[in-house]
Amino acid sequence: MAVVAVVALDETPLFHLSVPCEVLGADRTDDGLPRHEVRVARAGRGPIRSSGGVVLQAPYGLEALEDADVVIVPWWGRLAGQPLPTRLLEALRRAHARGARVAGLCGGAFVLAEAGLLDGRRATTHWKYAADLAAGYPQVRVEAQVLYVDEGDVLTSAGTAAAIDLCLHLLRSLSGAEVANAVARRMVVPPHRAGGQAQYVDVPVPEVRADDGLAVAMQWALEHLDEPMGVEELAARAVMSRRTFTRQFRQRTGTSALQWLLQQRTLLAQRLLETTDLPVEVVARRSGFGSAVTLRAHFQRALGTSPRDYRATFSREAHPVLERIAAG
Repeated sequence: MAVVAVVALDETPLFHLSVPCEVLGADRTDDGLPRHEVRVARAGRGPIRSSGGVVLQAPYGLEALEDADVVIVPWWGRLAGQPLPTRLLEALRRAHARGARVAGLCGGAFVLAEAGLLDGRRATTHWKYAADLAAGYPQVRVEAQVLYVDEGDVLTSAGTAAAIDLCLHLLRSLSGAEVANAVARRMVVPPHRAGGQAQYVDVPVPEVRADDGLAVAMQWALEHLDEPMGVEELAARAVMSRRTFTRQFRQRTGTSALQWLLQQRTLLAQRLLETTDLPVEVVARRSGFGSAVTLRAHFQRALGTSPRDYRATFSREAHPVLERIAAG
């Protein structure tokens, strides 16, 4: 069980504050799911007033950050002129220096930037505030279009629903893909949206129908991830030209077909490593990576670990709760 400290500042929207509590700390033991210890910490003294005017009493102060494995800052009302406590900046720097992962949700990215934790790193925030982040902190490499950015020890997300995506991403790293997927099902949200996906899609997503060529192609791809495939073949299955397919795919998903395929193959490899004893070479072939060498290179690049170490951390033997999830 990890210790997660959530920093509550005045004017924090209740939704942003509740997301890490719900994703990482809600009691779902009736489903056999683990929970992490979430501590809501105030930066100052006295109660906290949310952006909606609700007054909250946080049970912890900044001492909650001293031994936290993860520190999350959901918001900072910087644009409304709210000052940022120096004590908080110092506490964030100390937590980061001793190895805690630090995350900023939406406007929380400004807090991490103010603490100097984003200097020289990629980061994102709500698209509406991305230009302000870039102008106010020129040492930060702002990526305005993505849902979230994981730099290993420092993470940032875009606004509102993207906070759920980042917290599920954190849960996946703490408890494995099976647990994160089960929690997403309980919350009735998509189990995984890659951080590089667009914050918003310009064209509304059409209703998926049985005669929807794009949906047919995507479903076929999911059923044949172990086979070589490219955009040309997927476009043919959708009965579209490559150009039309590429445009509609990005409109539908917010990402490219090849990036989507890579994401789905990674998720499949994670599930196989967690739930089977298949050799890594077999996992690589079944998930479409072809060889263990390619799978290892991708895992190291995307997840910062090897398939063998991932299995040691997240397999059913390492987490007996995964066996109960599969059985239930």
